[in-house]
Amino acid sequence: MPALDESISHDTTSPPTTTHDGLMSDDASDGVSASDGLSSEKVKTFVFTSRRTAQDGTQSEESLEIRIPELLEASYSFYIWPCAPVLALFLWEHRDDLVGKHVLELGAGTSLPGILASKCGASVTLSDSANNTRALQHIRRCTELNGVQNQVRIIGITWGLFLNSLFTLGPLDLIIGSDCFYEPTVFEDIVVIVAFLLEKNPHARFLCTYQERSADWSIEHFLNKWGLTCTHVPLDDLGANSNVSVDELMQAHTIHLLDIRRR
Repeated sequence: MPALDESISHDTTSPPTTTHDGLMSDDASDGVSASDGLSSEKVKTFVFTSRRTAQDGTQSEESLEIRIPELLEASYSFYIWPCAPVLALFLWEHRDDLVGKHVLELGAGTSLPGILASKCGASVTLSDSANNTRALQHIRRCTELNGVQNQVRIIGITWGLFLNSLFTLGPLDLIIGSDCFYEPTVFEDIVVIVAFLLEKNPHARFLCTYQERSADWSIEHFLNKWGLTCTHVPLDDLGANSNVSVDELMQAHTIHLLDIRRR
């Protein structure tokens, strides 16, 4: 049986920087300054690697680099939260299942999992709040930095609202999201949208990473109300055959991977 070693590393130092004009800069902060009317950005580089061993004993190396710009703004959408690298690593370890699949990322923000899926051969749609133009522009910036701007679609989806964009998605095989359930007031709005999409795509599933912030928070009632079921995907072995520490990726947080489907 072929063997596979996986790893992911990320560099949080400031590399040679890239401005919004695509020019290289040696400044400590990436992007343009506040005097230009836009926030500065810091680029984080994530490198996913693997080593495959074939049945004849030969080995091959695979590597995938994704660069994500973070904006120095007080907004959820512009930072990489711990849930995103965890979901991205899970997708990387199952990347053979992504080839040719139609994938939608909800609340994409910096879009690390969605960009990875695109680079692994999926047809990807990235989405964020339809009334947050700045967030949608930042998604475009993330795709441009990774050279996938011409192969992904970016749309506005506002949780709890049935906008026209929902009806133009086409068939979906997989819906993904990282840390969407960050605030109880939006829990049902998210579940409603997921239930609608899964009703239109009954063979699809919603894979999402969820950071536990309070033992009193739960989506179980809303899942039951909207005809969905949830399975916890074990993360104990994630990255076990590599130098990856899942605990380090989680940054001392408790993170769950949920597999949500129609009941």
